[in-house]
Amino acid sequence: MKNDILRHLRYGLGKDAAHSSTYDWRMALSRALRDRMVDHWIPSTQAAYKSKSKRVYYLSMEFLIGRLVEDMASNLGLVDEARAALSDLGQDYDLIVKDEPDAALGNGGLGRLAACFMDSLATLGIPAMGYGIRYEHGLFEQDFVEGQQVERPETWLQQDHIWEFERPEVEYRITFGGHVEHHHDKAHWHPGETVLATAYDTPVIGWKGRWGNTLRLWAAQPVKVFDLASFNRGDYLSASRSEALARTICRVLYPDDTTETGKELRLKQEYFFTSASIQDLIRRFMSDGGDIRNLPDAAAIQLNDTHPAIAGPELIRLLVDDHGLKMDEAMALARRCLGYTNHTLLPEALERWPEWLFGRVLPRHLEIVREIEDDHQRRFPDSPRILEHGNVCMGELAFIMAHKVNGVSALHTELVKQTVFADLHKLHPQRIVNETNGITQRRWLKTCNPALSTLITGQIGDGWITDLDELAKLKPLSGDAQFKDAFMAAKRSNKERLSNWVKAEMGIDIDPAAMFDVQIKRIHEYKRQHMNILETIALWNEMKARPDAGWTPRVKIFGGKAAPGYYVAKEIIHLINDVAATINNDPVTKDLLKVVYPPNYNVTMAEMLIPAADLSEQISTAGKEASGTGNMKFALNGALTIGTLDGANVEIREHVGAENFFLFGLTADEVMERRTHPGYARAAIDSSPRMQRIFGQIVEGRFSPQDPSRYHGLVGTFYDSDYFLVTCDFDSYYDTQRRADEAFKNERNWAAMALTNTASMGFFSSDRTIKGYAKDIWHVGPRPDVAEAAE
Repeated sequence: MKNDILRHLRYGLGKDAAHSSTYDWRMALSRALRDRMVDHWIPSTQAAYKSKSKRVYYLSMEFLIGRLVEDMASNLGLVDEARAALSDLGQDYDLIVKDEPDAALGNGGLGRLAACFMDSLATLGIPAMGYGIRYEHGLFEQDFVEGQQVERPETWLQQDHIWEFERPEVEYRITFGGHVEHHHDKAHWHPGETVLATAYDTPVIGWKGRWGNTLRLWAAQPVKVFDLASFNRGDYLSASRSEALARTICRVLYPDDTTETGKELRLKQEYFFTSASIQDLIRRFMSDGGDIRNLPDAAAIQLNDTHPAIAGPELIRLLVDDHGLKMDEAMALARRCLGYTNHTLLPEALERWPEWLFGRVLPRHLEIVREIEDDHQRRFPDSPRILEHGNVCMGELAFIMAHKVNGVSALHTELVKQTVFADLHKLHPQRIVNETNGITQRRWLKTCNPALSTLITGQIGDGWITDLDELAKLKPLSGDAQFKDAFMAAKRSNKERLSNWVKAEMGIDIDPAAMFDVQIKRIHEYKRQHMNILETIALWNEMKARPDAGWTPRVKIFGGKAAPGYYVAKEIIHLINDVAATINNDPVTKDLLKVVYPPNYNVTMAEMLIPAADLSEQISTAGKEASGTGNMKFALNGALTIGTLDGANVEIREHVGAENFFLFGLTADEVMERRTHPGYARAAIDSSPRMQRIFGQIVEGRFSPQDPSRYHGLVGTFYDSDYFLVTCDFDSYYDTQRRADEAFKNERNWAAMALTNTASMGFFSSDRTIKGYAKDIWHVGPRPDVAEAAE
C-alpha cells in the first residue's frame, strides 16, 4: 500500500512526498484503493456476463453517494492498512479522507436511498447497474447571507472525480422535438434536436469486495462540438451554441421549473438519462444474441419515483420502432420489465407535464402515451386517465406501465392504496406491494460512528455488518451499567467532535453535556421545521422567565436546503436563523438553549451530526412522509425519536417499543378529519396562549427588529391556510418535548432507552429491503458464492 501510494504520487500526480499537498496524498491513496477495487469489479462484471444472470437496472435522478475514499477502504477491508501506510509516510489518514468533496449528485433521502440500495445490491451479490445523470453542479451549494439562503453552484467536479471511468465508446443519440410521420403502419420520428449521452462508470463494491456492480452516469455532449464556419464568420457565440445547449442538460439537479424553459429542461433531463439507460440495457441484452421478446427474463428495471416514468413509452418506442414488435405486444413486454417505487402522498409531487410541452419535446412519446391510455381504457372503461385536464400525469403512467408498484413503509403503502392510486388499486388489487425503506449499516454505523461500532463489535462480533439483526444481542445489556456507560461515552465523544466543529466553523459554543436535538432534511412545510422553531421560541420564553427552574439544556440543530423557487421554505430558513441570532446572544439563557444551523447540509455533515444526536426530530404531518430514512439512521446511532405516527416512524416505534419513542400529534385519519372543520387553525391558536404569544412576538418584529413586518405573511399562513396542521399539533409537541427533557435528566435510564433503539434496528437494513425487492418485484437472487461467503 505504501509503495503504491508513492508510485501514484510520483507517476500519476508528478509529485514527490516532500512537496505534496493534502489533495495530492488523497488522490494517490484513492488511486491505490481504486486499483484494488478494480480487481474485484472486473471479475464480477465478467461473471455476470458469463452466467447471463438477470440484472437489476435502477433508474434514479439522484445518487447521493457522499465521499467514497473512506467507504471504499472500509468495504475492501483496507482501512487499517491505509492508515498504517500513511502514518509511515508521516500523513494523517483521517485528515486526508476528509479532504474529499461530496459528489453533488442528489438532494436528500431519495438520492441517499439509491446509494444505500447500490451498496446492498453489491453486498448481496445481485448483478445490478444504477443509472443517473453526471451533474456538473448538482443541486446547489447553500450559504446564508443575513440569515437568508443564497444558492451558489456546486464545484465538486473542479477536482478530478477519481472513482469514475470515462467510457467514450458508450454513446447514444438522444433526440427531442421535431415531428412524426407514419408510413405503412410504421412511425418515423424526425427530431429537431439531438444530443449524445456518454457514459461514466463508478464501481460499487460490496462488503469485503465479494461482488462489484456499476453506477453509470450519463453526460450530454453535442453531436457537433464546434462550428468552425460560424467562428470564422466572427459569430463566436453561435460557434459553441450546440455545446452549451447539450451541457445545460447535465449542469444542475432540479432546475427551477417555475418557468416554461425550466419545465422543458427538467423534462429533457428525465428523458435524456432514461432513454440512454434503456438503450444501454437493450444493447447489453442484444450483444448476447438474445431474442428481444425474452428481455423481461434478463432485465428488471426499477423506476425510483416518477422522474424516469418516461421509461415505459421509451421502451415501447424502441420495441416497436426499432425492433418491429406490435404495439400491444410491446406494451405487455415493457410492463413485465418495469417496477415503480412511489415516494410521495403529495399530489403535487406526482409529476404532471403540460400536454403541449410534452408533445413539443417528445412527439413520438405522446402518441405512445395515447396508445397506452386507449389500451387501458378498453380493458378498464372509465379508469383514471394518464391524459387529464391538458396534462400528462406521470404517476398514473408509471402505475399503468409497471407490473409492481411499491410503497416504502407499511403506512405509506396502505395510504397509497387509499388515496393517490385508490381507483387504480381497485382495478389492479395485486399490483401494489410494500418494501419498507432501509439504510446500509456499513455507511451509517460502521464508517460514520467508529466509536460506537467498535464498541458493538467488541461485544458481539462483526456479524452485524452483514446481518443487522445481530444487534438484538445488545438488548440484554440495557441493564448492564458498565456497558451503558461505555455506550454513552461513545455518544459523548461524538458530541465533543461536533461541538469542536461548530465552534471552529460557526464560532458558536455548545455544551456536549446538553441534549443535542437534531432535525436534518430538506426544508418543506410538511416536514414542519417551522413547528420546531416555534417550539424553540416557546421554550426560550419559559427559560427566560424562570432561568433557575431546573431546565434540561438544549442545542437545537437544523440542517437542510430549500428549493430555490420555494418561497415559504426559504422564509422558514430565514426565521430559524433570525431566532438563532436572538437566542444565542441572550445572556439570560445562553447556557440553557442554543440554535445551530450550519449551511450546506450534505452527506458528510450528516455523518457527523447523526452520531452526535440525542433526540431525532421526525415531526412531519401524519400521512405525508412516505417513509424517511433519517429516522432510521438516528435510531441506529442511539438517538431517541420524537415524532408522529407517520412513514416508517410507525414501524420504528413498533420495533423499539412505545416506551422508547416520544409520540405526539394527530394520526393520519385524524388529520384528514380535522381538515373537514372550517377554521381549525384559528381555533387551535385561540385555545393556546403559548402560540398566541409566539405569533405576537414574531409579528411585532422581536426576531427581526430591522424589518418588523418580515414574517407577517408567514404568520398569516398559520391562521388562514395551515394545511400541514402545525397549529393543531403544536401543544402536543411542546408537552412531549418536556417529557423528553425529564427523561434526559435520568442518565442511566436514557442510556438504556438509547441502547434499546440501536439494538432494535435490525429490520431497517437496506439489505433486508433489497431482499424484499428481489423476491417480490425483480425475481432475482444473489449469486450463491457471494451469499455463502456473507453467511
